Amino acid sequence: MKLKTENKKKKSALRENIEAIVVAVILAMFIRTFIVQAFKIPSGSMKETLLIGDHILVNKFVYGVKIPFLRTTIIKVKNPARNDILVFKFPEDPGKDFIKRVIGVEGDVIEIRDKKIYVNNMPIDDIFGVYTDPHSFPASFQPRDNFGPVTVPPSSLFVMGDNRDHSYDSRWWGFVDLKAVQGKAFMIYWSWDTDNFGVRWNRIGQTLK
Repeated sequence: MKLKTENKKKKSALRENIEAIVVAVILAMFIRTFIVQAFKIPSGSMKETLLIGDHILVNKFVYGVKIPFLRTTIIKVKNPARNDILVFKFPEDPGKDFIKRVIGVEGDVIEIRDKKIYVNNMPIDDIFGVYTDPHSFPASFQPRDNFGPVTVPPSSLFVMGDNRDHSYDSRWWGFVDLKAVQGKAFMIYWSWDTDNFGVRWNRIGQTLK
């Protein structure tokens, strides 16, 4: 009888451990799908706000709750606003996630004249933009420095990288559909400098603006 009791206890403990693991996995998937997801920055298009090797957290419910895969919003909270930093499905390849800053929302008229950004015919206070190339190309050559005017369509966004001279963004491939928005980036939780093989301790815990 004692042997059977020990076996039952072992089975009971094993079952409890399995149940705990299953619950943990389901909870992690729920959090990742609906609440917060982690992303790593692979390129320099958002410098100096975000650097290569920064690991960020993205709030996935700030704009509402979406059905996974269908990208249909079932509970709407609000729409992205100008200057929000967004993670979204890249329009040209939905299998890739992109991160950019919102420059224009539905109905805004966007124009760029010699690197200066205008929204609704008013120059913006471009405090986040970084420009490293002194050359300004005409619109006939490329849209980087002279662009538009264009009007942002309904349920769409115009986005740009903070590293204005080195960002592949709405100037090149168009608008972001609100359905493609994953969430709003809000914090750097880890940062690894691959060039110097070290941790950027001063960046950990920074909130994003």
